Amino acid sequence: MQPTVETLEGLERKVNLVISIDDVEKEVKTQLARVARTAKVQGFRPGKAPISVIERSHGPGVRYDVINQKVGQLFDEAIREAKLRVAGAPSIEPAEDNSAEGQLSFAAKFEVYPEVSVPDLSALEVTRFNAEVGEQEVNNTIDILRKQRATFTADAERAAAKDDRVTVDFVGKIDGVEFEGGKAEDFPFQLGQGRMLPEFEEAASGLKAGEEKTFSLTFPEDYPGKDVAGKTAEFTITVKEVAVPVLPEVDSEFAKSLGQPEGDTEKLLSEVRSNIEREVKNRTQARTKNSVMDALAKSASFDVPTSLVDNDVQARIAAAREDLKQRGMPNADTMDIPADAFKSDSERRVRLGLLVAELVDSAKLQVTPEQVRARIEEFAQNYEKPEQVVTYYLTDRERRAEIESVVLEDNVVDHILSKAKVTEEKVPFEELMGTV
Repeated sequence: MQPTVETLEGLERKVNLVISIDDVEKEVKTQLARVARTAKVQGFRPGKAPISVIERSHGPGVRYDVINQKVGQLFDEAIREAKLRVAGAPSIEPAEDNSAEGQLSFAAKFEVYPEVSVPDLSALEVTRFNAEVGEQEVNNTIDILRKQRATFTADAERAAAKDDRVTVDFVGKIDGVEFEGGKAEDFPFQLGQGRMLPEFEEAASGLKAGEEKTFSLTFPEDYPGKDVAGKTAEFTITVKEVAVPVLPEVDSEFAKSLGQPEGDTEKLLSEVRSNIEREVKNRTQARTKNSVMDALAKSASFDVPTSLVDNDVQARIAAAREDLKQRGMPNADTMDIPADAFKSDSERRVRLGLLVAELVDSAKLQVTPEQVRARIEEFAQNYEKPEQVVTYYLTDRERRAEIESVVLEDNVVDHILSKAKVTEEKVPFEELMGTV
């Protein structure tokens, strides 16, 4: 008799599976006979050990495998018969009730994929972001590049101000005691770059070479140095040098330093504009995509399989551990990373994934080879030898799959934008680029 699938709660299902002990033992004997032909058993020539000896040495393992195989086959048949899509791996345990004589009973619990319906896209409210790239934006970017290549000239009479490089000796004490990392000599930093805590920069501002100042500084509660986090220290700084930044001129040498081999400043400005426009396009598209995906996620209320959420959580925890390793954390493999920190976002990701898959299928938004190649060629323009990048991505299956995933999301976003209520929003260039 075909097993009956029982609905438990939400997406969880249960099916009772019963197998015949006689069928199991028959298959066990067949496999043991096969093993006996080549088995090497101490005291016997290869393939000559009695079946009773083979039973003692190999029987338990073979029997375990046969039971698992038969239970798995029965489970697959039940799922096919019920026309269910199983989400994640089933949990199969011996049944709580006693099996009938000559039978083994198991209970398989599992989740199924939910019924997913694409919402009314015309009811979604989304924002499409854009930003302008004009002469001012290009000039501001050039100024940033000049500041990154600045040289410094010491000025004994200058009071330290924003963008100046100050070199200081400092010592910090907590409750009158020096602490590790709280002392340095000839320590340089540039004012206004955010390298030091605000109180430290404020104290150094306005001082000239040779001047000293004592001030209090309270470390933030989330300060990386746990020994001093949240505590108040008293620092004394002595300014050794104040140096003024000298920006390079926008000339042939400057152009060459930025990779323009001919030293052509006009070509440099054109390349900078192209790079800015690509970056602006990427960032505004990312903001637009977030708006679209947020609206899509909010339109859905169906349950998502716990197993898929758990898998996503574990994948993100593993990624977090790998990131910590890359940062040099010595206990990354054992550090407690709570799953709850990722659960809400993982539920959203799984729900969105199911929605997007349904939308792709229903609206026929599958990726074409031409789209993939175009996206790779666009992406490759960020590199010195774009043709090599194109070849690499087209010939590496894993890298190509990454691009296909991006293009698929773009197809979904473009489709929704063509249907939804779209509000246009201009983003200030400085905000978009994170320079304010």
